[in-house]
Amino acid sequence: MGFALSAGVLGTWGSAAWSLSRSKVLGLLGLSVMATLAGCDNSPWPKGAAESNMIHTAIIENTPRHLDPTASYWNNETLVTYQVYEPPYGYHYLKRPFELVPKSAEKVVEPTYLDKNGQPLAADAPAEQVAESVYDVPIKKGILYAPHPAFAQDAQGQYLYHAMKPGELGDKRSPWDFAKTGTRELVAEDFVYALKRHTTTRITTPIAGIFSEYVVGLKEYGELIKKEDAKLREGLDPASQDRPFLDFRRWPLAGASAPEKHLLRIRIKGKYPQWKYWMQMTFLAPVPWEADAFYAQPGMASTGLSLDTWPVGTGPFMMTEYIKDRRIVMKRNPHYRGEPYPCEGMPGDKERGLLDDCGKKTPFIDGIVAVVEREATPQRNKFRDGFYDMEVFERTDTGIPYLAEADDSEDVREAYMKKGFNFPKAPDVNSYFIGFNFLDPVIGHGDTPEAKQRNRKLRQAISIAIDWEEYSKIFPKYAGVPAMSPLPQGIPGSREGTAEGVNPITHTWVDGAYKRRPIEEAKKLMVEAGYPEGRDAKSGKPLVLNYDVYYPPTPERKPQIDWVVKQFAKLGIQMEVRATDNNQFQDKVRKGKHQIFWLGWNADYPDAENFMFLLYGPNSKSISDGENTGNYQNPEFDKLFSQLKSLNDGPEKQAVIDKMTRIVQEDAAWSFGYFPYASAAVQSWVKNSKSAILVRDPSRYLKLDVEQRVKSLREWNNPVLWPMALLVLVIGGAYWVARNSLRRRERMNARGEILA
Repeated sequence: MGFALSAGVLGTWGSAAWSLSRSKVLGLLGLSVMATLAGCDNSPWPKGAAESNMIHTAIIENTPRHLDPTASYWNNETLVTYQVYEPPYGYHYLKRPFELVPKSAEKVVEPTYLDKNGQPLAADAPAEQVAESVYDVPIKKGILYAPHPAFAQDAQGQYLYHAMKPGELGDKRSPWDFAKTGTRELVAEDFVYALKRHTTTRITTPIAGIFSEYVVGLKEYGELIKKEDAKLREGLDPASQDRPFLDFRRWPLAGASAPEKHLLRIRIKGKYPQWKYWMQMTFLAPVPWEADAFYAQPGMASTGLSLDTWPVGTGPFMMTEYIKDRRIVMKRNPHYRGEPYPCEGMPGDKERGLLDDCGKKTPFIDGIVAVVEREATPQRNKFRDGFYDMEVFERTDTGIPYLAEADDSEDVREAYMKKGFNFPKAPDVNSYFIGFNFLDPVIGHGDTPEAKQRNRKLRQAISIAIDWEEYSKIFPKYAGVPAMSPLPQGIPGSREGTAEGVNPITHTWVDGAYKRRPIEEAKKLMVEAGYPEGRDAKSGKPLVLNYDVYYPPTPERKPQIDWVVKQFAKLGIQMEVRATDNNQFQDKVRKGKHQIFWLGWNADYPDAENFMFLLYGPNSKSISDGENTGNYQNPEFDKLFSQLKSLNDGPEKQAVIDKMTRIVQEDAAWSFGYFPYASAAVQSWVKNSKSAILVRDPSRYLKLDVEQRVKSLREWNNPVLWPMALLVLVIGGAYWVARNSLRRRERMNARGEILA
């Protein structure tokens, strides 16, 4: 590029010198240099972004797919959902262990237990006596929804945009393209409406199966809604994206009601202590019927106007810009009431300045700008240069690569310390594993006793062969503790790190540590499974398995994919890699077209049930759209799971957890993978940051030191001026050559002789 520019400049200035005076030429030269120097700023953001009170962060590979609280159950979606929506409860921002606190509710309530005759029971009544648990949750008064055209009304109280005709939408692609917006107060009926929506046939409902087991009447309500929806759509084009409004207000649900305007009543079958944790998730965030009605109108779906892209909530922020697979912007909800910053925390929080804003109204920032990054290298470079305040807002593992780099190089360590980078490392409650689709005839359950045994031994062999200890050494940026079970440390009932917790299929306990079984044992299991040296014993054909990954094979990711392929190659198994983006992966697993897959799980709440339900049969992804992505089913495990969910922490619950763990270890339901270390990448000018997977609504607590950010960006991104100086010399040289050429020609006569 430099040579092309110089040649262009030479040609332009050479010809211009014929007609321009020396002073004019010098003037143009100066302007050119000034313009070039003005372009030295390497900021990827618009002018003034650094001075704004907006947090800048990255989105990995794709914009979130589901922002509808009924459908959303993927970690990258929490960037939006937990900042926009307010479930009844949340977690205390600073306290550990995690403590439930009211959010849109006035308080965290204890259930009332009833027997089969509807009579109250004592709070410590045994589970077998409890027929029903009733939660009466008072809702805070005066909470308002963020402005939205769904609430806009005329002087007579008629909704302005609830009766739009086909074609009337025009070129509107955002709620902000409508002339009017409105708001209204949050009421208990909005939570009832939200709970009913889990029975919808219109969108994916990953938690409907679980909720139907607990909420009184929800399963039957789902059957009713299917029939009513079929009536509404009778005679319509089934392929049409325009569908009549499914108004859940028309049909009451026994298990959810609003006896008073600000009182939510939920009835749960039996005793289910974990229900309180579900009430801090956006599955129970309020949904105003007006938003459902607004987005059900003609043309909305085809233009991307839906709760999946434009959520409507009462939280501190609201969506103001959505450009698919490019960027999203959230800004302050002008109607947010300003919940106070906490005044209590853990030892050391005060010293770290985490209590300095005690009692002050939140939020402190004006919003969040999140930009899609396709590759890790430019993403991390922008963080190093200060252009991302938080590398990835919702991730708690982005600091690990920087820690690995600092360990490898003293120069890097010093550079990071000079910039004030701090990546505190701590265990958290999440996991990564390789799973098997149990609907698959080769790797799954098997349809005969012989096939079941063969397939189990094949999975066991693979589980031994995948050396997760090696993975952490080769990829320190993604390091963690090899897992023996589904339960990470920090979850009550986990035995990770103890002799009792060893996975006997893959490891032994030697000298106080886990030791992976030798590959020879895995090869022996391969023979017993009918695949000696990775070939079918009957046909002699090589065993070829498909590996489904939810990220593309970028230069950053490909070595990890190749590593997995090599693990299978130890057994002679050939792997076909089918790498897609996250959205395509989700479509594949819902259809059951996956075989072996990589997956991660972040805890929703600190209870064993939240991990064990990933293996619970009725929660199968390809059958009931639940979160059991491997479609694993074991009757004994499912029976124990039904006991687990009604037990409080203690010896009885521990015994059940131990039995369930042994079952999935023996079945090799997963190759259990590892529990990653947690360390978020957050700049020093982002105040009040205390990362934890379970706390997904940190935005209202965060605070920016804008002055420090501007100063750091200036220091870290000083323009390198020597190329500009070189360019000035090149341009000056071009001018000198052109000037001398002009003077020489002026002195020549018609015969080409130089005149004296």
